[in-house]
Amino acid sequence: MRFASVVLDIPTRALDAAFDYAVPDEVRAQAEGDGVGCSGGLIGCTVLVPFSHRQVVGYVVATFDEAPAGIDPARILPIARILASSAFDEPSARVARWIAREYSCPLCEAIRPFLAPGQTVKVRRADDSSPWELVCEKSGPVDERWVSLTESAADFEPRANASKQRAVLGALSQGTVRMAELSAMLPGCSATVAALQKRGVVSVERRRHVRGGEGTTLSSATASRPEHLTKGQVGALEAVAAACAAARGDVVVVDGVTGSGKTEVYLEAIERVRKSGKSALVLVPEISLTAQTVGRFRSRFGDDVAILHSRLSAGERFDQWDLARRGEAHVVVGARSALFAPLRDLGLVIIDEEHEASYKQDSAPRYHAREVAARIARERGCALVLGSATPSLESLERCRAKSWGGVSWTRACMPERPGSARLPKVRVVDMTEQFALGRKHMFSKPLADALQGVAERREKAVLLLNRRGFANFLMCRECGAVPECPHCSTSLTYHERTHTLVCHSCDRSWAIGTPGAPMRCPVCGSPYLGAYGIGTQQVETTLADELAGKGVTIVRMDADTTRGKGEHQRRLEEFDAAECAVLVGTQMIAKGLDFPQVTLVGVINADTTLKMPDFRAAERTYDLLEQVAGRAGRGERPGEVIIQTYWASHPAIQAVAAHDRDLFMSSELEERRDGNYPPYSRLANVLCWGRNESEVRRVLDGVASTLRARIEGRRGWEVLGPADCLKSRVKDRFRRHILVKAPVGEELGALLDACVREQDKPRGVNVAVDVDAYDMM
Repeated sequence: MRFASVVLDIPTRALDAAFDYAVPDEVRAQAEGDGVGCSGGLIGCTVLVPFSHRQVVGYVVATFDEAPAGIDPARILPIARILASSAFDEPSARVARWIAREYSCPLCEAIRPFLAPGQTVKVRRADDSSPWELVCEKSGPVDERWVSLTESAADFEPRANASKQRAVLGALSQGTVRMAELSAMLPGCSATVAALQKRGVVSVERRRHVRGGEGTTLSSATASRPEHLTKGQVGALEAVAAACAAARGDVVVVDGVTGSGKTEVYLEAIERVRKSGKSALVLVPEISLTAQTVGRFRSRFGDDVAILHSRLSAGERFDQWDLARRGEAHVVVGARSALFAPLRDLGLVIIDEEHEASYKQDSAPRYHAREVAARIARERGCALVLGSATPSLESLERCRAKSWGGVSWTRACMPERPGSARLPKVRVVDMTEQFALGRKHMFSKPLADALQGVAERREKAVLLLNRRGFANFLMCRECGAVPECPHCSTSLTYHERTHTLVCHSCDRSWAIGTPGAPMRCPVCGSPYLGAYGIGTQQVETTLADELAGKGVTIVRMDADTTRGKGEHQRRLEEFDAAECAVLVGTQMIAKGLDFPQVTLVGVINADTTLKMPDFRAAERTYDLLEQVAGRAGRGERPGEVIIQTYWASHPAIQAVAAHDRDLFMSSELEERRDGNYPPYSRLANVLCWGRNESEVRRVLDGVASTLRARIEGRRGWEVLGPADCLKSRVKDRFRRHILVKAPVGEELGALLDACVREQDKPRGVNVAVDVDAYDMM
């Protein structure tokens, strides 16, 4: 008799361990006979097991031959049945355990990212008196039927009145036809095809239809092999080859300026890994980059590439995920969630633009893709490559120390662009001087002149604004009221085209005014509502006026215009295809995009992220500006960058202007060290929320006092708060938090998890632990 450790799908901190079950022979035979599982057996399967007088769903994380010591094997309950094939193997199960411990979440929540896309298998009931019901919602493969003539068809002669048979044979005479297309041409032909199949005249074959593999017309979605590599590229490839040969999870940080050819390094490295028979995983930070990146990788590796990101449907995600599970695709490209793809014999993990905050998951499990990738690399014995023109301070510090977590960290520098391309010239425009000269326009004179020059030369430009909507907020000039969301402690953003006020915390919206009718203050009814701040819609409108009659295509990309499926790709293709165009957008256009025709990049207001109440504000500003500046001058024509700011002397902006990171790094690291912030410490945010404010206060006060008692006398620890969050109310829930600083290397998640467990939490009060937090709002 074999036994299995099963993690129950019950998301509570009280169940922090797996439970042991017996494996009946029929269950074992089903698992081993599946043929498509990741582990070749029971590990990774979703199963139904008895627990506490009912049936519950669980996940097998280990199997063993003998019952645990001191337990009678006859008393161990058996697994009832298998609900879904194996989705992960034993190393993935170990990574899931690490995620649960490191990021303070129930073990079942750490396992869910590894499951098949679209899988929802659970046991539920309508109320306490109703029976438990098993609910299985799973995406699966789609098989299409294809009809073709057999060799016997040449000798077959339909009866004179068999007109449908003649029509079917005529349609198939030109070659194999999909049954769906045949039915569209000849309605009601299914019975005829079945009759002909019985007589051996036609054959019907089922073929797997793989969804989610559509291409793109982007000119940048190809990767022609360069005649020769730069010195920096050669050095980076040597470092990656050494990490692969070490086979212990070593990390290489490819620190290359924008346009230095990091993608070519990735492609060459993957080619070498594939020649050794292993697979590779590539993560990109933005969905807007996937079409370009996938196109480049498919131009080199063909159908050996699968794509995974959240904008695919559940069925499309399943098909692409299943290509990796079956070993039919050996290179997976995708956003953060692709990290858990079931690739076989993983040899290389690449995280492009590794500094991006989008690699931090904001819901349970609140992992950071960089840290999980490092753990996967250690478990699999593969290399990890972190690429960026602006590496995170955490990664740079680990490279300085040369090791972290028992593995080597190496920095490979790529300071030059290939060929004749050069870094763009950056000009900082002090908007206080523009205002003093009487110019109150959103475009400074240098930027306005440069845009006119782009139109005259029939080139392309990119305008960055870290905002969406028409204006940040409305304010009544008569009573001073600012419309706020009644469910959240945030002001509403005005969207001109839809005449709505939108809450970007809970996504509710309210109509205000109509075309031709004035907006009125919701407090006093005054028509004197003023729009304050700048949004992407307003930039688009003003830009259209500035360039009217010049034949310039204006493409806007922000969270509002890219909600629909495929909108990222469609808008980038529109910009790419235009003769002369300006791309207006938010942070999603600032990184990774490669359009050689872009000669101008303008930043409307560089100070937006600089003045956020966040210790990473300066780093994020530097990263954003350096990245967006790198969109210019990637071809033969020189590039120009114009940064509009009210804080021209800030080190982050000066560093971008000079393309000299040290101008920013020296002061930033000194401030981080003085304040005991990362990379010199670990930071966690413990968030508590609920409808009852007093209960929220009581619970979080308890967490804080328990934590302070546990760390008393321990050096390097600090607890800040409790205090109201910056967004103190969202969706009618009150929100408070505490910030915890701990020495580097401490197991912060496990300690905080223990402190939270000790609290008596009433229903409706929730506590979340965010380790290595990025969002403290």
